[in-house]
Amino acid sequence: MLNTSVSNINKTPSLLSLPKTFVAGSDQTHVHLCHAISPSAGAFFIRKHSVGKNLALTSRTRLARSGIRASAPITTDTEKSISVKAAVTVKPSVSGVLSNFGASRGLDDVADLLGKSILLELVSTEVNPETGSEKPTIKGYAHRGKIENGLLTYEAKFEVPPKFGEIGAVLVENEHHKEMHLAEIVLDGFPLGPVHFSCNSWVHSKFDNPEKRVFFSNKSYLPSETPSGLKKLRDRELDVVRGDGQGERKAFERIYDYDTYNDLADPDKDPALARPVLGGKDHPYPRRCRTGRPRTKTDERSESRSINIYVPRDEQFSEVKSATFSAKTLYSALHALIPSLETSIVDPKLGFPFFTAIDTLFHEGFSIPKQDQVKDLLPRLVKTVTDIEADVLRFERPYLFDRDRFSWFNDEEFSRQTLAGLNPLSIKLVTEWPLKSNLDPQVYGPPESAITRELVENEMRGFLTLDQVMKEKRLFIIDYHDAFLPYVNKVRELDGTTLYGSRTLFVLTKKGTLRPLAIELTRPPGNGKPQWKQVFTPYVDATNCWLWRLAKAHVLAHDSGYHQLLDLSKLSYFDEIAGIRGAKCRPLTLINQVKVGQSLRTHCCTEPYIIATNRQLSTMHPIYRLLHPHFRYTMEINALARGLLINANGIIESTFSPGKYSIELSSVMYDKQWRFDHEALPADLISRGLAVENASQPHGLELTIKDYPYANDGLVLWDSIKEWVQDYVNHYYSEPSLVESDVELQAWWEEIRTKGHADKKDEPWWPTLKTPQDLVQILTTIIWVASGHHAAVNFGQYAYAGPTDIKQTDQ
Repeated sequence: MLNTSVSNINKTPSLLSLPKTFVAGSDQTHVHLCHAISPSAGAFFIRKHSVGKNLALTSRTRLARSGIRASAPITTDTEKSISVKAAVTVKPSVSGVLSNFGASRGLDDVADLLGKSILLELVSTEVNPETGSEKPTIKGYAHRGKIENGLLTYEAKFEVPPKFGEIGAVLVENEHHKEMHLAEIVLDGFPLGPVHFSCNSWVHSKFDNPEKRVFFSNKSYLPSETPSGLKKLRDRELDVVRGDGQGERKAFERIYDYDTYNDLADPDKDPALARPVLGGKDHPYPRRCRTGRPRTKTDERSESRSINIYVPRDEQFSEVKSATFSAKTLYSALHALIPSLETSIVDPKLGFPFFTAIDTLFHEGFSIPKQDQVKDLLPRLVKTVTDIEADVLRFERPYLFDRDRFSWFNDEEFSRQTLAGLNPLSIKLVTEWPLKSNLDPQVYGPPESAITRELVENEMRGFLTLDQVMKEKRLFIIDYHDAFLPYVNKVRELDGTTLYGSRTLFVLTKKGTLRPLAIELTRPPGNGKPQWKQVFTPYVDATNCWLWRLAKAHVLAHDSGYHQLLDLSKLSYFDEIAGIRGAKCRPLTLINQVKVGQSLRTHCCTEPYIIATNRQLSTMHPIYRLLHPHFRYTMEINALARGLLINANGIIESTFSPGKYSIELSSVMYDKQWRFDHEALPADLISRGLAVENASQPHGLELTIKDYPYANDGLVLWDSIKEWVQDYVNHYYSEPSLVESDVELQAWWEEIRTKGHADKKDEPWWPTLKTPQDLVQILTTIIWVASGHHAAVNFGQYAYAGPTDIKQTDQ
């Protein structure tokens, strides 16, 4: 335990804090990172340009360039104590230090006047050489200073005695009755410059929790390099963050732990709202953050629901973001918005009855109850029409709709969007013929596809044979047959919706563009009926032309649902959420149904990475500092999704065709298709037959389809991320053995596999973590999913998915 008494003064030299530098080597590129793609997923734009012989890296990790390693502290020759000034920067907030009213506010004002707002304790990196125990800390109260540029400063003065050593950490006790948000602490007065502590964290009131907060300096240390004076503090901090797995979590806590998705159901409200628990043998799923809420009375497996869902305090939205996107505001706004759409535009049973009804969203708008929160909530999607009528909202016209509202009718656009649209991740190369299902034929009927060799060659008009196009790697498929077929009969029992299994075949033309050849829709045996399947092809006559268009509408609906449930994010940007359909409408849409989507790959599967990073990597660990910016807001977004979107009778179930089976279906997809090693972009392209390894080609890959924007642009970003990560990792792990001997890093990777993705812990495809090269690949994959991949499948949603809605018709 740390001795918190005040140290003696007038002894020997102090050890000054200098960050461990990131030295890049001889590469002649400058990688500049800008946190601009997706605050919700912590994504980055990366630009490369020449800067001569030096590689400079700028990022939120604030790596210095002095060349001083963390393990080589610098001493001074002074034998006198050093006067040090501490400046604590606090962000005033609506709910924090400046907002508490009543008796506690008066007490806090008195504390400010007395100069006892924040208690600071300086921690040495050294231990007492005689006893081997930590040196006593240096205490001091910080008193309130001035507000400048919207930031409040607290100041304190310390006398740092000789031989105290380098300042490696600061203990903070918030003397107020309300939490406060610390931006940074700067200790100034040392001969070699100030020591910085980047906090960016909420500090609880001592009246809520007497435990002091710990902030380590900006210098990064591997566990084996941790200064002796900080070792116990480093371990203790990790214990605090892990918690004990007991009790219900409190809003001010920052405890990370695992749980299943057992909070989507609401059986106490209505037995029809019972849902299976996702996570476990029956329904494999990634784990989410544990909240510890009590179980429901009706089902002991299900956790009781609440509009306020715990996430660790620092994972919550910033004050600016939460002012717009708090759960309560969102909840009330959606309940004001959706009924208005229902009554003024949408027939609950038919969806939009005709295309001009969609136009009213953009031209006329609709009246809503007088709630300013609704207008504030949807700043990017909804325009306030003040010059026509008060309290009228109008949706902004999506770009694709503005350019050609019926572009989806065209086969060219239908094909283009498989490579450059909302979901560029499902198309695969056909490598085997005939096409067959892998499902049990005793349950689902004959496995052979109705798309025959003769049909394909007829659609190619005799210019090519099937064998030729397959040999030349020009035959491609989007196959949702086996994914959806097991749920077809269940979904068709729901009111007002239908579902099929589908296959869509494309040929790559000599011009390098795709052309659709055939669509197969399948329904399994059921209700005394045999298996039904039919193939649709492009026709010239009016009747078959419309059948072809309806078949494409089914496929696009499947593509949208699959994209949202697997490839996208649990919800995308909460500042772009807009339900453009009535809550009771369940037909599939042409491209998309709401501006948000739930999926595995960027949010559900990323949450275990976030939990493990906080539980197993100290905040002073370089890999923690590398990953942390990419995870911002993800857990809060996931929690809001569980409260409003993917819950029983939530927006997803109310608008996606699988209805109450939507999230259960995503569990099946996770079980059958998700694997970490294929989350890497090159591995994903190779696994789908869209690329082969070729060292002579850019990025080491030769693309099967040359004009494939997702791959063309993505590989540039992938290589930049990997180059940056590789330089970073090689700096801290100069010896290969350091990776395997890093106890925190090994525990982190072990926990991701065995706890975060517990249902897949025994899979053989998990990468090993023994060398720096292993670490580079793992980190690049995680960062890619949170940045480039997320951006690709997220930010086109409104442009492609906002404009159109067509009810899927039964056969």
